Amino acid sequence: MSSGATSAPLHLPVLRNQVLAALNPQDGETFIDGTFGAGGYTRALLEAADCKVFALDRDPDAVALGRSLEDEFQGRLTIQQRRFSEMETAFSEVGLSAVDGVALDVGVSSMQLDQADRGFSFTIDGPLDMRMSGEGQTAANFVNTASQADLADVIWRYGEEPASRRIARAVVRERELQPLQRTTQLAKIVARAVGAKGRSGKRHPATRVFQALRIFINDELNELQLGLGAAERLLVEGGRLCVVTFHSLEDRIVKRFLLERSGGAARGSRHAPEEQALGASRQSTFSLESKGAIRPSPEEIEKNPRSRSARLRFGLRTAAPPWTVGGASSYAGGAS
Repeated sequence: MSSGATSAPLHLPVLRNQVLAALNPQDGETFIDGTFGAGGYTRALLEAADCKVFALDRDPDAVALGRSLEDEFQGRLTIQQRRFSEMETAFSEVGLSAVDGVALDVGVSSMQLDQADRGFSFTIDGPLDMRMSGEGQTAANFVNTASQADLADVIWRYGEEPASRRIARAVVRERELQPLQRTTQLAKIVARAVGAKGRSGKRHPATRVFQALRIFINDELNELQLGLGAAERLLVEGGRLCVVTFHSLEDRIVKRFLLERSGGAARGSRHAPEEQALGASRQSTFSLESKGAIRPSPEEIEKNPRSRSARLRFGLRTAAPPWTVGGASSYAGGAS
């Protein structure tokens, strides 16, 4: 883990104004920022109204950096080191059971990408780690011990990388010579395996592989599904759910969740067949003011190129009881 600073850096989150408009904070309301990060959404909420924010982040560095913000808005902000899928438990531990809004900014943060020792970036040399919480198996452990078939499956499933089998063969071949321990070491192997013909535009050939490993190591897709269900149970009637995603796998989960919960046609999914089958007969728990995703403006993308793939979807909680879904989804992943 990297050494923590004493204060939270200034941070302008992606789609800040759009998220704030959708959450529409009012005096006296309570919100959950399930992915605190550098505190951008939390600060925006606290400055917009005399409300309270309960913030969560599994990254201990983010929590440490947020303590200064907690001091600045004393009594109105509480930060805990927790996964956002645990928001119900975390919220109940402070004596609360309902919330007016939930914000989720899914995926890796700019702060994590910029820290070499976290191992998220293929452009900065660092240990092949990728754990958001600092616990559990590292990416290095997985790429050095997984079978070629499992490597290819993870790279395809979570990165949608067409050359997944070729890359997996190259990784296995290279690790027999020496263990893979560094980010740039893996990035070079991937680039050689993909070759010039496999490169797409300006995207680095290792982009999808690093995405896949990060999602797998941190069990991100299952975490997202569990978090959406928890938000549904916590939100009061009229409560707002806002989710910002950065790639198609995340966006499809959020889109499907809100479509089903708002009475849209439930289409079959190998990931949640029971939930899909029951969806058509259940009451709508969300209404959608905008069925499409909201995207950043050209001006925002110019200022922050990392925002170019961001998508915002949001829903308004109805009075209908939450859906009851047994068990976790079938998304596999490593626990962090």
